Amino acid sequence: MESKNAVTALVALAQESRLTVFRLLVQAGPAGLAAGKISEATGIPPSSLSFHLKELAHASMVNSRQEGRFIIYEANFSTITALMAFLTKNCCGGEPCDLRTPVK
Repeated sequence: MESKNAVTALVALAQESRLTVFRLLVQAGPAGLAAGKISEATGIPPSSLSFHLKELAHASMVNSRQEGRFIIYEANFSTITALMAFLTKNCCGGEPCDLRTPVK
Protein backbone atom coordinates (compact mmCIF):
# COMPACT_ATOMS: atom_id res chain seq x y z
CA MET A 1 0.00 0.00 0.00
CA GLU A 2 1.25 3.46 -0.84
CA SER A 3 1.17 6.38 1.60
CA LYS A 4 -1.51 8.15 -0.45
CA ASN A 5 -3.84 5.14 -0.21
CA ALA A 6 -3.19 4.79 3.52
CA VAL A 7 -4.02 8.45 4.10
CA THR A 8 -7.23 8.13 2.07
CA ALA A 9 -8.29 5.08 4.11
CA LEU A 10 -7.46 6.73 7.43
CA VAL A 11 -9.30 9.94 6.45
CA ALA A 12 -12.37 7.87 5.56
CA LEU A 13 -12.31 6.24 9.00
CA ALA A 14 -11.63 9.50 10.85
CA GLN A 15 -15.32 10.38 11.08
CA GLU A 16 -17.61 8.92 13.75
CA SER A 17 -20.46 7.74 11.50
CA ARG A 18 -18.13 6.14 8.96
CA LEU A 19 -16.12 4.44 11.69
CA THR A 20 -19.36 3.08 13.18
CA VAL A 21 -20.50 1.76 9.79
CA PHE A 22 -17.11 0.25 9.06
CA ARG A 23 -16.94 -1.54 12.43
CA LEU A 24 -20.46 -2.88 11.90
CA LEU A 25 -19.46 -4.25 8.49
CA VAL A 26 -16.34 -5.85 9.95
CA GLN A 27 -18.57 -7.59 12.51
CA ALA A 28 -20.93 -8.73 9.73
CA GLY A 29 -18.06 -10.42 7.92
CA PRO A 30 -18.06 -11.39 4.24
CA ALA A 31 -21.87 -11.72 4.16
CA GLY A 32 -22.13 -7.95 4.57
CA LEU A 33 -25.31 -6.01 5.22
CA ALA A 34 -27.95 -4.29 3.13
CA ALA A 35 -27.93 -0.50 3.30
CA GLY A 36 -31.32 -0.53 5.06
CA LYS A 37 -29.99 -2.83 7.79
CA ILE A 38 -26.95 -0.59 8.24
CA SER A 39 -29.22 2.42 8.60
CA GLU A 40 -31.40 0.61 11.16
CA ALA A 41 -28.44 -0.63 13.19
CA THR A 42 -26.63 2.71 13.28
CA GLY A 43 -29.53 5.16 13.29
CA ILE A 44 -27.96 7.03 10.38
CA PRO A 45 -30.62 8.38 7.99
CA PRO A 46 -30.48 6.78 4.50
CA SER A 47 -29.46 10.02 2.76
CA SER A 48 -26.52 10.55 5.13
CA LEU A 49 -25.63 6.86 5.07
CA SER A 50 -25.36 6.95 1.29
CA PHE A 51 -22.78 9.73 1.54
CA HIS A 52 -20.75 7.87 4.18
CA LEU A 53 -20.82 4.59 2.24
CA LYS A 54 -19.64 6.45 -0.88
CA GLU A 55 -16.69 7.88 1.07
CA LEU A 56 -15.77 4.45 2.45
CA ALA A 57 -16.05 2.91 -1.02
CA HIS A 58 -13.89 5.69 -2.51
CA ALA A 59 -11.21 4.77 0.03
CA SER A 60 -11.61 1.05 -0.87
CA MET A 61 -12.65 0.32 2.71
CA VAL A 62 -15.96 -1.25 1.62
CA ASN A 63 -17.24 -3.12 -1.42
CA SER A 64 -20.81 -3.32 -2.63
CA ARG A 65 -22.75 -5.84 -4.65
CA GLN A 66 -26.29 -6.06 -5.97
CA GLU A 67 -28.47 -8.86 -4.60
CA GLY A 68 -31.90 -8.63 -6.11
CA ARG A 69 -33.20 -5.18 -5.28
CA PHE A 70 -30.76 -4.68 -2.41
CA ILE A 71 -27.23 -3.32 -2.35
CA ILE A 72 -25.09 -5.29 0.08
CA TYR A 73 -22.04 -3.63 1.58
CA GLU A 74 -19.12 -5.50 3.08
CA ALA A 75 -15.81 -4.49 4.61
CA ASN A 76 -12.92 -4.81 2.17
CA PHE A 77 -10.69 -7.09 4.18
CA SER A 78 -7.82 -6.97 1.68
CA THR A 79 -7.59 -3.18 2.14
CA ILE A 80 -7.74 -3.59 5.92
CA THR A 81 -4.91 -6.14 5.78
CA ALA A 82 -2.80 -3.91 3.53
CA LEU A 83 -3.41 -0.88 5.76
CA MET A 84 -2.42 -2.79 8.90
CA ALA A 85 0.73 -4.08 7.16
CA PHE A 86 1.59 -0.54 6.05
CA LEU A 87 1.08 0.86 9.57
CA THR A 88 3.16 -1.83 11.24
CA LYS A 89 5.92 -2.19 8.64
CA ASN A 90 9.31 -2.34 10.34
CA CYS A 91 7.59 -2.38 13.71
CA CYS A 92 9.85 -2.24 16.75
CA GLY A 93 12.97 -1.70 14.66
CA GLY A 94 13.03 -5.34 13.63
CA GLU A 95 12.96 -6.59 17.20
CA PRO A 96 10.30 -9.12 18.22
CA CYS A 97 7.23 -7.48 19.70
CA ASP A 98 3.63 -8.27 20.50
CA LEU A 99 1.29 -5.92 18.64
CA ARG A 100 -1.59 -7.12 20.81
CA THR A 101 -0.09 -5.50 23.91
CA PRO A 102 -2.05 -2.34 24.73
CA VAL A 103 -0.20 0.95 24.60
CA LYS A 104 0.13 2.55 28.03
